[in-house]
Amino acid sequence: MRKSSIRTSFILGAGLGTRLRPLTDNCPKPLLPAGGRPLITYAMDHLISAGIERFIINTHYFAEAYHKAFPDRQWRGTPIIFRYEPVLLDTAGGIKNIEDLLDGDETILVYNGDTFTDLPLAHLINTHYAKGKEVTLALRSSGSPLNVNLNARGEICDLRHTLGDSGVKSSLFTGIYIVEKTFLRRLRAGCKESVIPVLIAMIREQAGSVAGIIIDEGRWYDIGSVAEYEKINALLTGQEIEE
Repeated sequence: MRKSSIRTSFILGAGLGTRLRPLTDNCPKPLLPAGGRPLITYAMDHLISAGIERFIINTHYFAEAYHKAFPDRQWRGTPIIFRYEPVLLDTAGGIKNIEDLLDGDETILVYNGDTFTDLPLAHLINTHYAKGKEVTLALRSSGSPLNVNLNARGEICDLRHTLGDSGVKSSLFTGIYIVEKTFLRRLRAGCKESVIPVLIAMIREQAGSVAGIIIDEGRWYDIGSVAEYEKINALLTGQEIEE
């Protein structure tokens, strides 16, 4: 397997999983069983196939469940570092909170721990280095919500209809993206904050500062409901499902 130039993936695992209650009453959503093993392990396999060599996972809700699921702090030989958040920090805060675990000017692949996908990550990685931006988002041209707007040059010109620029195409943000360590300087330590307002501020400051790539190959599911979880579990156990 060819190694990626990106060594580390930060997997977001600290959420409360409120949309999947009661399944998540005593379990973080990324650890729900799917096809006989924790959902998050499919994300890990996907990342390993792209050359990732270590995982950092933030935890908060039932954090001890992660230690029970991965008692030797590894998956298929790839080491796992857990970073506990006593106070839930959201995406930007969570990324800032792992800054001390990163080497030099390391590039990080961020991945929502409650998604299931096999989209080709090489497209995202190659685009990130080709465009040379601090952040590159993996997008899809279908799904909901279609709230990432691209202009005629293929640049992200708006997120969540905040800047009033509809561009020429609307797309969906997959929750998978690449950030340079320099991006972390824009984030505030200990602050509960989503990454989205930070990206919007970057675009407002300089058009085209946030890169994106539409990747429609492969499957992508946001496991945001009990019905969607049951669909994925059925898919992974070889049962018939309705799309």
